[in-house]
Order: sequence, then C-alpha cells, then structure tokens
Amino acid sequence: MKNASVFGFIAALASAFLTLILYFLGFHSDPSKLGTAGWIGGLLSLLISVTCTALGVKAERSEVDAGKPFGFGGAFKAGMLVTVVATVLNAAFTFLYWAVINPGFADVVVQSQMAKFEASGISGDKLEKAEAMTRKMASPLPQAVVVVIAGILFGLLISLIVAAIMKRSEPASPPTL
Repeated sequence: MKNASVFGFIAALASAFLTLILYFLGFHSDPSKLGTAGWIGGLLSLLISVTCTALGVKAERSEVDAGKPFGFGGAFKAGMLVTVVATVLNAAFTFLYWAVINPGFADVVVQSQMAKFEASGISGDKLEKAEAMTRKMASPLPQAVVVVIAGILFGLLISLIVAAIMKRSEPASPPTL
C-alpha cells in the first residue's frame, strides 16, 4: 500500500500542478481557449497516469523476490491501488479548484458549451434547457463525482495494460532427471 500511496499522491500532485499551470496561463478564463486546455490537459494527464501507474507497479514488483511470480493479478492490483489513491486525491482537488481556486470556471465552461450548442444550430427552448443542465453539471460536487467515475474507468484500462506488460511469470523450474 505504501507504493500505491506514494505513486497515487505523485500522480494527483502532478495533475493538480498541470491544472494550475493551465489556469495561470489563462486557458481556464477564456471560453475560446478551453478546447485547447482540454487537449493539453487530457494528453498530459494520460501521460501522468500511465507513468505513475507503471512506476507504482514496478516498485511493487521489485519488492517481490525475483524467484517468485508477480503475476497479472498482483500487477493489476498494484495498478488499481495507485489509481484509487490518485482518483480520490484528484476528486478532492477538483472540488477545491471549482469551489475555491477558480469559482468562475463554471461560467467559462457554460459559455464554451453554449457557443458549441449555438454553432450546431440549437436555439430557443432547447438551448435554455441545455444551459440549465450544463450549469447543474458545471459545479464542484458533480465535477468531483465525474473525476471519480472517469478516474476509476481510465485507471482500470491503464492498470489492465500495465499489468499485462509488467507481470512476471513464475520462473521455469529446471527439468528433473
């Protein structure tokens, strides 16, 4: 659990720094830049998640004697533990970010989404309903819940791939004569 805590914390910290960098560079204050921030944030978050999960699994595997197997199940469990720690911490940071650090972010998200809806031809009553739903979702608690759901799902996929690559099979025993 120590490795999962360390690498989950590192993943969450790196993700928080990434969010703050995007915020300070102005990507979270201009609706027209929000799409770019999504791409940058998404790609770098994926890189952070894969790297920290792989390092966490590698650290866990290094604690198992070389002569003993560290199979798919052990590698998957280690990866998911990193994921759970990172996801819980990311959800807490997301809530803090939307509620305290950048409380105006919800308005930027709503403006960006409304521009997309209008560009796609939605207008009138449908646009008003879409705006109301977007405003409900663009608040701290729903965003923290989304982070938990998405974090666990993506972490599950990442852990499956990392476990398949980093598992260590039982060493072949010498033939008996």
